[in-house]
Amino acid sequence: MRIAVTGARGFVGGAVCRAAAERGWTVHALTRADWDLTTGPWAGAPRVDAVVHAAAAVADWGAPGPVWHANLTGTRNVAASFPGARLVHISSASVYDPFRPTVHADEAEAPVRRYLTPYAASKAAAERALSGRPDTVVLRPHAVYGPGDRTLLPRVLGAVRGGSLWLPGDGTAPQSLTHIDNLTAAALLACDRAAPPGTYNVADAEPVPIGEALRALLAARGVRVRLRTLPARAASAAAVAAETAWRLTRRPRPPRLTRYAISHLAVERTLALGAARESLGLEPVPTSFDGALAW
Repeated sequence: MRIAVTGARGFVGGAVCRAAAERGWTVHALTRADWDLTTGPWAGAPRVDAVVHAAAAVADWGAPGPVWHANLTGTRNVAASFPGARLVHISSASVYDPFRPTVHADEAEAPVRRYLTPYAASKAAAERALSGRPDTVVLRPHAVYGPGDRTLLPRVLGAVRGGSLWLPGDGTAPQSLTHIDNLTAAALLACDRAAPPGTYNVADAEPVPIGEALRALLAARGVRVRLRTLPARAASAAAVAAETAWRLTRRPRPPRLTRYAISHLAVERTLALGAARESLGLEPVPTSFDGALAW
């Protein structure tokens, strides 16, 4: 199997490259130094059986233009550069409706028309842009974590103040998390043209309550913390006020509490995995933070 992987220096792209190499596949690990995918299609793209498109702008704060350019324009250029290859597009469960709980959502429930961030909106637009492309698989993970994580774990650790971690809601909302091993397994399975094209949720075997998951993650990191909760309604009001103030003052970093964060922490966000299990043959492992001290 010959594959190309965009975003090869990133968390997801790097993990896919390593897993594919371990299988003995030929891997073209693509970085911005090889090709800036926002500049247009790549005339010199290598001939491959499949391309895993993992490059993305994941910021949920700041100017929307670069996010849209990377996630929508970049995706279109990847599709145009590898017209004969199986395309495995790493999307996001952020494409589900942020204004209501996601309860064992199946793939047909997204994209929707309204989002809280350019990241989610641009990911949804990228999925729509690929909807007519043959031989395409879209994967939707949620809250990807594991060795090499540069987003979720740093945010959790950065939110701990004075031995406390404040959580909107009551901490019981079930969440489908996605260990990087489950996502890489799904990506490699999707590279096989025997796997039916389509859209698939990807997550750990079973959902976990968000408070329980955060306690376990921090304990595995050796961080002692007291989890404190804030009613969702009060948290939402505080987030609106904070976002308004931050935008008026043009602060480059987001406030500690945002509507986007609340939408993913205070309510259920669980995914149905039947399609991935049945059509891709994915056998997801349970949520685990083993080895988190070394991440």
